[in-house]
Amino acid sequence: MAAAEKKAGIADALDEQFYQINLDILESFSKYRPPLALYRFREDVARVVLFCRAGDRLSNEQVEELARLVEEGLIFVSRADHPVYVKHISYQLDLVLVDKNLHESEIADIFAQAITRRLAEFFSQPVPLVFAKLWTDLMVLTEYLFQDIHRVRALQKRLHTEHNLENHSFDCGVLGLALHAKVHAAAYEGGEVKRKHLDHLVCGLFVHDLGLTKVPGFILGKDKGLTMDERAKVQRHVPAGVEMLGKLDLRFPEVEECVRDHHERLDGSGYPQRKIAPDISHLARLCGLVDSYCAMVTQRPYAPAMEPMKAMATLMQDPGYDPELTRALQALVLTTGKRK
Repeated sequence: MAAAEKKAGIADALDEQFYQINLDILESFSKYRPPLALYRFREDVARVVLFCRAGDRLSNEQVEELARLVEEGLIFVSRADHPVYVKHISYQLDLVLVDKNLHESEIADIFAQAITRRLAEFFSQPVPLVFAKLWTDLMVLTEYLFQDIHRVRALQKRLHTEHNLENHSFDCGVLGLALHAKVHAAAYEGGEVKRKHLDHLVCGLFVHDLGLTKVPGFILGKDKGLTMDERAKVQRHVPAGVEMLGKLDLRFPEVEECVRDHHERLDGSGYPQRKIAPDISHLARLCGLVDSYCAMVTQRPYAPAMEPMKAMATLMQDPGYDPELTRALQALVLTTGKRK
């Protein structure tokens, strides 16, 4: 048997219990103190044995040996350490594109943790330097999904159940992308969707509510109804978000549509401009729909989470939402299954 075939056979046999790591993954670890236990495949006994425990201090000789063994495809980490591995990879998200041993569900765990954390960092400090890190991770996500848009299904099962700005933004980004992929399935399958368009669309869906960072936290966290003055302050998050796009150099049409128009409604009942159907783009309609749905089905300070089908029934009866999109979202919700 050729060496390459033998190594492939080793990886296949161990795939369910272990992740095989490559040099890219190894180099992301602390050089002398790996963050989790490492295992070596012993060919002479055809079994995996412990190479070092998590946090062990490695000698220079062990570091050199480890690199050699990784290059030979003989070093693994246990899938029992999945939470540690997820946390580690989520800080260097591009590694999901090179680790061929991760399952789709495991990659979804990594993206959920990484993107939600990046959103929280950005919303706490919405400046270009911090946004650049979020943009980098979003581009890893679009690269991953551009290869196969159906991978978004695993992400749908990682939607959050508690409402805060970063959780809500993650949920809207994922569900909005899934809905867009469903409605435009033929375009994705025919290769008509351009990567740049997907990049901008994803960004718009994930940051559509960035203007809420300008609203006082005590208002967003109220467990009772808002006063007229407080409601006016919340509604000003839309123009505030549009203004922030200029400072972040995010003047892409897809992003502007999501930020500017996600609270406009087809019947003119929305805000801030009270636009009507012909003046609201398809993407803005989609963003507004998932924004409402994701808020309704999560636990908020002032309201309990609604059952998905009850939320959908409410939205389908509202003339402010696009009926074609609400039907598509209903079908998507029905076929997604339970959340994680």
